[in-house]
Amino acid sequence: MPESPTIDTVSLRDAMSRYATGVVVLTVGGEHVNAMTANAFTSLSLDPPQVLACVARTATMHRSITAAGTFGVSLLSADQQDVARRFADSSRPRGADLFAAVPVRVGAATGVPLLEGASAWLECELAHDHEGGTHSIFVGRVLAAGLGPVGVDAMVYAGGKFHRATA
Repeated sequence: MPESPTIDTVSLRDAMSRYATGVVVLTVGGEHVNAMTANAFTSLSLDPPQVLACVARTATMHRSITAAGTFGVSLLSADQQDVARRFADSSRPRGADLFAAVPVRVGAATGVPLLEGASAWLECELAHDHEGGTHSIFVGRVLAAGLGPVGVDAMVYAGGKFHRATA
């Protein structure tokens, strides 16, 4: 088999910025409380119900999900750009202060924080953890799901900017 050419990370990042993705906030509760904005997230399977999220192995969230074994996913609405920026900011508060300025409710199935105003939410149990280069691919078994307010537009990310996706 011929040797594969390598691509520089800047070219790959630039190319992938043209691909629109949804925006979510992953959350963990309990003693490993944490939250982070992510766009490497997708549905994987309806039977069994599974999703996947990719998290850098160096991220604090990686340790939180691995330790807790559960995580929440809040699919952000188009009006939650401030929330997306808050949980993407590396200088965000940690611990109990993490959710001080953001309304949340506790998920009934797992106890994870779920963001109010999100277009939808999921509660997941960590089913598998696969290596994927610098990241881990976390496969979550969906234990509960729900919808946010009716008529809420979803947030998407493309070209380095947040956008509104109307249904």
